[in-house]
Amino acid sequence: VPAGTTLGVVGPSGAGKSTLLNLLGRLFEARGEVALDGVPVRELLLADLRGALAYVPQDSFLFSDTYRANLSFGTERELSDERLRELVEAVAMGEEVRAFPDGLEQLIGERGVTLSGGQRQRTAIARALAREPRVLILDDCLSAVDTETEARLLANLRRAGSGRTVVVAAHRLATVRSAEQILVLRE
Repeated sequence: VPAGTTLGVVGPSGAGKSTLLNLLGRLFEARGEVALDGVPVRELLLADLRGALAYVPQDSFLFSDTYRANLSFGTERELSDERLRELVEAVAMGEEVRAFPDGLEQLIGERGVTLSGGQRQRTAIARALAREPRVLILDDCLSAVDTETEARLLANLRRAGSGRTVVVAAHRLATVRSAEQILVLRE
């Protein structure tokens, strides 16, 4: 995957999309060669590799805490209100967060029970972006988002992801149509 580009990975359930994405972070060792930015991932220190990645699975875990704390989880520094607003807007959650009675201080409940599936997924993407990773990996994490919101979010991610390598796995071809490369997995 060339640096700063987007790779779309599509295929039916069970085709190996998630397995391929797990190879990027060396959660499994590849039999062949997997390279990011032209460097085989085996040659990178595991801590350096994983420190450069932000991975958003289809089913992300949210904590029984404030919305702010959930966005900030995993960041090395405190996020300003301005940065939090940027992240919320980038994932098309601005209107929803403004509608929360307590805004960013809204408690979202264990595993994010007060949020819809799409809101949980978008919150997890914002949390990943907060880490400012060199490589953003999205593993079918837009499946619960309606197509209109998905289109806005993807346009925002293209701007937020400028200069960042992005790998997106999806069932819907529309999700990856703007990627520079599209990999289709079968069997």
